[in-house]
Parts: sequence; C-alpha cells; structure tokens
Amino acid sequence: MADADSTAPARDFRDTVFLPDTPFPMRGGLPQKEPQILEAWGDLYAELRRRRQAEGAPLYVLHDGPPYANGDIHIGHALNKTLKDFVVRSRFLLGYDVDFVPGWDCHGLPIEWKIEEQFRAKGKRKDEVSKAAFRVACREYAAGWIDVQREQFKRLGVIGDWANRYATMDFATEAAIVREFHRFKASGQLYRGSKPVMWSPVERTALAEAEIEYHEHVSPTIWVKFPVTGATDDHPDDLLAFRHATPSVVIWTTTPWTIPANRAISYGPEIAYGLYEVQAMEQGLDFEPWAKPGDRLIVADKLAEEVFRAAKIATWTRVYDLNPSGLECAHPLAALHPGFGFAVPLLAGDHVTDDAGTGFVHTAPGHGADDYEVWKAHGHHEVPDTVDPDGAYYPHVPLFAGLKVLETEGKKTGKFADANPAVVQKLIEAGTLLARGRLEHSYPHSWRSKAPVIFRNTPQWFIRMDEPLNSRKLGFIRMDKPLGGDDGETLRELALKAIDETAFHPA
Repeated sequence: MADADSTAPARDFRDTVFLPDTPFPMRGGLPQKEPQILEAWGDLYAELRRRRQAEGAPLYVLHDGPPYANGDIHIGHALNKTLKDFVVRSRFLLGYDVDFVPGWDCHGLPIEWKIEEQFRAKGKRKDEVSKAAFRVACREYAAGWIDVQREQFKRLGVIGDWANRYATMDFATEAAIVREFHRFKASGQLYRGSKPVMWSPVERTALAEAEIEYHEHVSPTIWVKFPVTGATDDHPDDLLAFRHATPSVVIWTTTPWTIPANRAISYGPEIAYGLYEVQAMEQGLDFEPWAKPGDRLIVADKLAEEVFRAAKIATWTRVYDLNPSGLECAHPLAALHPGFGFAVPLLAGDHVTDDAGTGFVHTAPGHGADDYEVWKAHGHHEVPDTVDPDGAYYPHVPLFAGLKVLETEGKKTGKFADANPAVVQKLIEAGTLLARGRLEHSYPHSWRSKAPVIFRNTPQWFIRMDEPLNSRKLGFIRMDKPLGGDDGETLRELALKAIDETAFHPA
C-alpha cells in the first residue's frame, strides 16, 4: 500500500462535531462582565420602589446596622450586606415597597486611633492638636472611606437607597441624637454619675469588651493587713482588748496600685472565717518576714494555711470562729497620712469566694465592676477618683500624686510604671504588708496598642430605668400614645413590653 501523501492538508474534525450554537463566550470574563451587568440594571432599587409605590404596596422597612467607616470591606461586610440584599429583593418580589437606607458608623476609637497615628507620624501628640482640627481630620477620614465602601457594596450588586445614605456624623443625625438626649434630661430620667470601665492610658479612652484581648502577664501579688478598729456587740469581748495584738483582716490583690483607692473590704456571707494567732516564724530565711509571733490575723479557714505559707509563718493557733459582719478597719496607709484616715467597712458580697486569696476582697469602687456594685448596693453613692486619663494618680491622692500606673510614652510605652512598687514600699513603711509574690495570669490588653488596660472610674451619663415615668414629659417613646403606658410605668417595664410585642427573626 502506498504511503499517504504527506503533503495533503490535515482534516479539520470540528465540522463533524455537532454542538449547540450559543452566544456565550468561551471565557466568563467576570471582572469585565459584572460591571456591565450592574450598568444594565441602572438604579434598580429606585425603579422597584417607583413601581411598588404606584401600586400602593405596603411599606416594609429594613434598618441597616451600619458598618464602620475605616477601611476596605471584608468578608464579614460582604456576608452582612448580601444577606440584607436577599431580604430586600425577596420583599420586593412579595409585593412590598421596601425602604432600605444604607448607613455608616463614623464615631469612636478606631477612626481616632488612625488619626492619632497620622499625627504621630508628623511628630505631633494628640494633646498638641486642637479638638476642632482633630475632629475635622476624623470627619475627612470617615467620609473618604464611606465613598470607598459604598462603591464596593454596589460592586457586590447590593441594591438600596445609596444616594441618600445616612451617617452618624451627619449634622442632622447628631442633632436628632442631641434632641432625644435633651428629652430624657427634661423628663428627669437623665443624671450624671460615674462608673469604672476598662480604660487604656496609652490611648486615653474607654474600651468595650470586644476591643480587649488577653495575654499572659506577670503581676505583683500582695497580702495586706487592715487593722480592725471597731466591732459590734456581736463579736467577742477580747477582739479589741489591749492584752492582745490588734487583729487585722487580710486581703490579697494583684493590683497594688489600687490600694490608695480602697474604701471597703468585701466578705462572703457563706464563707467560714477564723481569728488566728501567729506562734512562730520559719527559720533560716534570707530576709526578715513582715509577720511576727503574736500577730492576730482574720482569714477564711479554707485559705489560712496558704496565707501563712506565703507569709513564712511556721505555726499558728486558731483562736475562734469569727463573723466579719459589723467589723470596721483602718486603711493600711492611715499611719502615714491623714488623707487615709477614713474607716474601711466590711461589706457582704456574693462575688467573694474562698477559691484563692484570703476569702476577703480588697474593694476599690473606682477600679472594678464587682467593687463598684457592692459599694453601691450598700448605699454608697460617691465613687472616688484616683487615677486620671493618663493613668497617673490625681494631685489630691496622698503620698502618690503624679505617679503613673503605666508608661504612656517612649520605648517603655505600655509597661507598668512606678505606682505598684511605690505602693508596696509605703505599705512596708506603714507595717501593714504581710507578704508579697508574683503571679503569671491572663491580663486584658487593648487589641490596638497591645498595651495593658486598667479599670478606671470615669464620669458618664445614665438614664434611670426603674423610676416611674411621667407620660406628659416623655412624648418620644411611641407615636400612638405619649408614653405607650400609664403613669407609674418604668422605662425598663416599657422596654420589656416592647420587646414582647416585637417579632424577631430568628426568634
């Protein structure tokens, strides 16, 4: 057989394959195609609303919980907005006139922190910039990101009233907020108070729980004696008798810098406490312990051995059961300055346990949530201010004015400063330090600056939730009735009733 002619052209078999003929391109080309689709839609939202309004369709309002205007959108933004887009489109198809106005949150620390970084890059601290200039910079920053995010959301195909977006920094929005604030003021529901919050001295701002991350940290620990100065008749006659050493309630804390803010000691009503007398100290120590034979100490029975081991006490005697209720103590720094000459009461608190420490909780109402609550629960209204926004003691704090809890500048920014060692040294001078040590534990830090945070008393506005309302003064809760309830109803009761009347999806 003769060889095939190698010069003959190869056969094109494409003509022998029968496939549907479509206008679809071989490649999707989505980056180019999607903008064309969006352009073809035009203002789909406006057209849908026009048609539904012409039909007299019922109104359906979807409120947009606003994203934060400080960066490109991420997958969380995309999920949020596309889920809302499902709702908007499905409600249009079900015959509703859907009102969906996208918005932006423009206030708060993330934006301020970015502007601070910009000023720091120019060699300026926040305090060196006027408030007006700082706010203008924040507004410009937020406005820029609103424009960027709006185009990115549109690019996802999300429909809404983008032309009339809202922003918390719009002057009309701020005016509405101030107007409602003043209505609370006029009603008598508003009052000025203070409360301890998590505070970043480095950033000079309060932080929410969501802005906190926890890292391992080594803290100093101290056991401190609060000398008992008074007791009710329910206590044994010899508790304050001069033939014995004055007994002391012992507390344990990992924040020595809060001792100047101490105003009370909390105890657990269900915890068993005892009065103990020191018999002998451990021998062969490299230092002289602060306890001595004859000292009388009040601690929880369950924790007594642990406390005495920390204080290098070798032997002790339990004198008798002791109920802390009704006791009063002196502040452990009272011997050094009359500014600490106030009485320190013992207060019952459900937050006290005998799992660690001494069974007593040093209570500084300006530096802890539990401390604040137990202080208020026992009828105390004034919360002392001890530390300023920079984390330094105020000038009125005896012995420690100006000392900082944390370094806020330089290479040591975020490191603990002079306050802790200064307080420990003064306790030694006063003869009220029983023992000290160190503890590695999880400690809250700011997720932005990565610096430790503190609890600090800050002035705040509060709205009374549990006082009877006056419907003639509060005409802003509902539109159908001045208050939505009768006189005598509290704001909490009204809010709970409104929740019960509201359909939540999911339930």
